[in-house]
Amino acid sequence: MRLHVLPTKRFKTFSLSLFVGIPLTESRATSVALTPFVLRRGTSSYPETISFRERLDDLYGAGFGFDLYKRGDYQIVQMRLDIINDRFVSSEEPLLKEAIKFLGEALTSPALENGHFREKYVEAEKRTIAKRIEAIINDKIRYASERCTEEMCKDEPYRLLALGRKEELAGIDAASLYSEYRSWLSEAVIDLYVSGDTTLEEIESLAKDSFQLPGGSPVAYSEPEFRAPRAEPQTIVERLDVAQGKLNMGLRTDIGYASADYPALLVYNGILGAFPHSKLFINVREKASLAYYASSRLDGHKGLLTIQSGIEIDNYEQAVRIIREQLAAMKEGSFAPEDLERTKAMLSNQLRELQDSAFERIAFDFNNVLSGSNRTGESLLRDVTSVSPEQVTAAANRVGLDTIYFLRDRKEAAANG
Repeated sequence: MRLHVLPTKRFKTFSLSLFVGIPLTESRATSVALTPFVLRRGTSSYPETISFRERLDDLYGAGFGFDLYKRGDYQIVQMRLDIINDRFVSSEEPLLKEAIKFLGEALTSPALENGHFREKYVEAEKRTIAKRIEAIINDKIRYASERCTEEMCKDEPYRLLALGRKEELAGIDAASLYSEYRSWLSEAVIDLYVSGDTTLEEIESLAKDSFQLPGGSPVAYSEPEFRAPRAEPQTIVERLDVAQGKLNMGLRTDIGYASADYPALLVYNGILGAFPHSKLFINVREKASLAYYASSRLDGHKGLLTIQSGIEIDNYEQAVRIIREQLAAMKEGSFAPEDLERTKAMLSNQLRELQDSAFERIAFDFNNVLSGSNRTGESLLRDVTSVSPEQVTAAANRVGLDTIYFLRDRKEAAANG
């Protein structure tokens, strides 16, 4: 396990984030997704869920939670714990020590029965994951986004949901999941972050006593695969019982988070669709009144940019044309100087606000770990503010349309039937 300490006296709390990453694979995505749901139910010292939660109350209401997501071609579990600094309370044991001990147990000493996970916890959390996957299907905005990615990356691990596959849950039991958990723990990339008034030496001493990890040296994240866009974009039309169409587009770039050109790509995405003043919002939604929403989102760890919009089904052709016109305009450098400056200002505000949240600072630093870069918030802020129009245009010409995905109603299909 690698340790990262962000020393600061700014906050009255210690913020801990534990990142556990493993390559996304067909065979284990579902079991990896299920694991943190089971781990949150109890530990060897607090095997009952109620005692697990009462322990957090004993730690002056420490906040514990986890996230599960994709970054590049990795599936990452993030456990978070926020606990008050001892200086502001009177406690018998140092709270930071107790927090790291709790986090270590949550990851490496789960509640067991008969040498494996508790059956009732596994079965209950299988239902939890099934409901979460169903919720994606019912949320058509999220569903269209996931389906566009799935079609664009159909022969890449990135097509997989971070939650895995609902149909595979039935084949998982407490014994098989525990076996997969032991394998996951021994093969994963593990990083522990602590932000607060502490030192690396203190955290190293506390972590050694708290995490029962397999032996070996820490491993690092491998570089993601950046693929070129299709020579001719593919168009996928899917029909479901929907009243509003969802038009999504997937684009690819060879510019990643660690690239010197990443700040220009950030600005490009800002002008294109990340903000209310962006081209997609103004031209597709405001001027043409074609969309209920229109925006773009960038994944710098995979080199993907996605456009999402909600439109009247009959407006499909016109919406595609106007969106493609905005992409072409960016390649030609056709954007107003005030839009460039406004985008830089918005991005600069976001970067400055990172300093106001310990967990945001941790997330920013973890991006460096993922990408093998050593960028700071200050350096990215400086680079963003110095991006030139020519650099934005150059970045635009390294972004190519790969997939057009349209979710529409069944009317025409029913008529043909």
